[in-house]
Amino acid sequence: METFESLVRAEFAPKSTYLNTASNGLLPARTVTALHEAALLRAEGRPLTSLYEDVEASRAAYARLAGVPVTRVAAGASVAAHTGLIAASLPAGAEVLTAEDDFTSVLNPFHVRGDLKVRAVPLERIPDAVRPGTALVAVSAAQSADGRIVDLPALREAARTHGARTYVDFSQSAGWLPMDADAYDYSAAVSFKWLLGPHGAAFLVVPEDFGGLTPVLSGWVAGEVPWDSCYGPVAELAHSARRFDLSHALFTYAGLRRSLDLIEELGVTAVQAHDLALADRFRAGLAALGHEPVPAPGSPIVSVPGLGARQPELSRAGIEVSNRAGNLRAAFHLFNTTADVDRLLDVLSG
Repeated sequence: METFESLVRAEFAPKSTYLNTASNGLLPARTVTALHEAALLRAEGRPLTSLYEDVEASRAAYARLAGVPVTRVAAGASVAAHTGLIAASLPAGAEVLTAEDDFTSVLNPFHVRGDLKVRAVPLERIPDAVRPGTALVAVSAAQSADGRIVDLPALREAARTHGARTYVDFSQSAGWLPMDADAYDYSAAVSFKWLLGPHGAAFLVVPEDFGGLTPVLSGWVAGEVPWDSCYGPVAELAHSARRFDLSHALFTYAGLRRSLDLIEELGVTAVQAHDLALADRFRAGLAALGHEPVPAPGSPIVSVPGLGARQPELSRAGIEVSNRAGNLRAAFHLFNTTADVDRLLDVLSG
């Protein structure tokens, strides 16, 4: 019988102590194999039909992880593009509430509109800052820089009270934190971090009625029958969220399908328990060394002020972490072990 440990060890064999999933997740072996096979289809001139099937299988897997019907999931290329779609739907003068120093892809499309009222507050104040007249609250579930998690239940309640729509970026949490995307108007996530997929894919969840969005970026894949929508304007947009699809990076989805299979086989709750146990071990070790990380309870991302400059030294020692604004950022995921945590602590103590 396969266990969490045996499944993971069969898929990953990192050559370093890799603690940088908040930047890029490692690719499982099954994903690497699928990418190679997809490339051979092109190289050998064989039909690409199976790659289009991979897109739909990936969409369905993400829908299950998000807890929504597949008809509410659009497949795109980046969170920035999904944010831009939402920004384009807002009327001039609409107020958008954001968190200070959130990831740029969640923020910038609202700013470049030029005619929206974008208001930023500290992350912990987001629920209390929703007010009458707030049109949209846009925030990452977990902050990229330091792993802090927004109070999602309080955010939902505040938005409901004041009639605001919600947009949550799950890029730093999809794969280890249960999403419950049905609780928000819109949500998005990239595939190449905690979902362990290649670059080039991102998903958008929209309401059943599409939430007032116009498919301004749509091309032929957004048609109800895509292969009948290749020439001239699309006569009939897809009846589902597929109307918001962007042209698909086929190789990416060939790999992503297998990565999502692995996440589902392991189970998000089991991944969460594994990741948080390692992060808590690291926090305890930091305390013993006299370091205090940014408070981010319940997050596998640990950010340590003042240690970012040690990132090059750690990399030379075969330990991959990030330097974010002077903070050392370590991110613990399913392929990491207690030995990885202890090795990082050992080097930091030197």
